[in-house]
Amino acid sequence: MEKIWIFDTTLRDGEQAPGASMSIKEKIEVAKALASMKIDIIEAGFPVSSPAQFEACKAIADNIQGPIIAGLARAVEKDIKACYDALKSAQKFRIHTFIATSPIHREYKLKMSKEEVIKNAVNAVKYAKTFTDNIEFSAEDAARTEKEFLAEVTEAVIEAGAVVVNIPDTVGYTTPQEFFEIIKYLKTHVKNIDKAILSVHCHNDLGLAVANSLAACIAGARQIECTVNGIGERAGNAAMEEIVMGLSVRQDFYNLYTDIDKKKIYSTSKLVSRIIGYPIAPNKAIIGKNAFAHESGIHQDGVLKNRSTYEIMKPEDIGRSSTQIVLGRHSGRAGFKAKIEEMGFYLSKEKIDELYEKFILIADKKKEVTEEDIISILGDTGVLEKGYEIQYLTVVSGQEVIPTATVMIKRGDEEYKAAAIGDGPVDATYKAINKALNIDNVILEDFFIQSVSAGRDAIGQVNVSIKVSDTIATGVYADTDIILAAAKSYLNAINKILYKQGRKIEYDFQERI
Repeated sequence: MEKIWIFDTTLRDGEQAPGASMSIKEKIEVAKALASMKIDIIEAGFPVSSPAQFEACKAIADNIQGPIIAGLARAVEKDIKACYDALKSAQKFRIHTFIATSPIHREYKLKMSKEEVIKNAVNAVKYAKTFTDNIEFSAEDAARTEKEFLAEVTEAVIEAGAVVVNIPDTVGYTTPQEFFEIIKYLKTHVKNIDKAILSVHCHNDLGLAVANSLAACIAGARQIECTVNGIGERAGNAAMEEIVMGLSVRQDFYNLYTDIDKKKIYSTSKLVSRIIGYPIAPNKAIIGKNAFAHESGIHQDGVLKNRSTYEIMKPEDIGRSSTQIVLGRHSGRAGFKAKIEEMGFYLSKEKIDELYEKFILIADKKKEVTEEDIISILGDTGVLEKGYEIQYLTVVSGQEVIPTATVMIKRGDEEYKAAAIGDGPVDATYKAINKALNIDNVILEDFFIQSVSAGRDAIGQVNVSIKVSDTIATGVYADTDIILAAAKSYLNAINKILYKQGRKIEYDFQERI
């Protein structure tokens, strides 16, 4: 098998997505996550474009070990020199220079002839070579460039010293078969092609970025440029997680591999989503909420008997928790029973049948039956004691005010009260809850807010995930008061932990055997 080099441009092209800019501190945090995943090349940014970009690239070069650190530069000496100055402290660095080659760019943007384009490309590579031998050249808008001219440019820059030649589908225009033929043409018509790695950089305007990238690999490309979660300009770039898992799951077909630590894919995806404020679509391949979720009774029954009936990869492979059984009107008894047991309740067949009838009544009225609904059913049927409930919550926060929360929680006849300060209103609230319940070992794994309605009275939904010892639980709550929603979702998750650790359970040992 041959290796595919993963060139991650989340910090450069990814950051060009509207509203996705990152601070230097955030860029370093993402770069560290990418390095821990064993990404081969991290494109840190476009150093000449601004002082902030230069400093971010320099900070990444100074702090990140392992991957090659690359910087982007136009085929202009000042860009290339800025790239060198920003990256020279890196353990390994690459200068990535580019010029457009397509007819539309030559005529309208560059106002250059073919000969002038080649001359500028060659001069840029030769100048970059005075700083390093690790030079990548990109023919911008290569997918819309005449194949003969693209081959001519490729041969010229390799002769000048480029060790990687990138063939971008800059505007997401090409198709898998067409892109395969472009790469195949270069592999067979560029005399010195054996002296360089062919790379591809595909945009997703027609939703084909990943498909085009993988088609290029079949044709002989050995580096793929991509971003975490597929972020980037317009519709984004090829998604790193889809590229890596596509090559991994279908290794039998591609006969290619990457060095990526796949178990860190999910955590890195969530990190980038949190930092740039881009939520991940539920149906997003690999990392979406529903990627390993099953609602259909037929699917649930199959997965419970053997995962491979409806799953081609394991969620644990990318660092996610196990397969999720989603309960809804399409769920059968097998899925319902599995969900009950996943929550830690092992009940007799008769009790399951009783609960299932109540579940169906709720499922007919709701799109999805949540764990909170199941807990309510269990409480109504006497299986479960009621958990902690918020009776009172007040939070003071604002400019030049120390955020303070006061909470009163009830469980049965017992009352628990406490006040705490924090870094913000949510942090103060969570600290007050922890103090009231006398718990100090709760780790907040994830916190996400989304709007579920529009207007001035919009409802905000808060999703939290917490970890206590080795037990993980999630909580969800929606309210027009986002702080109250945050508090109740957190308490929901705490209740689930307590249910798993110390609830009343009706065991039917014979059935379990």
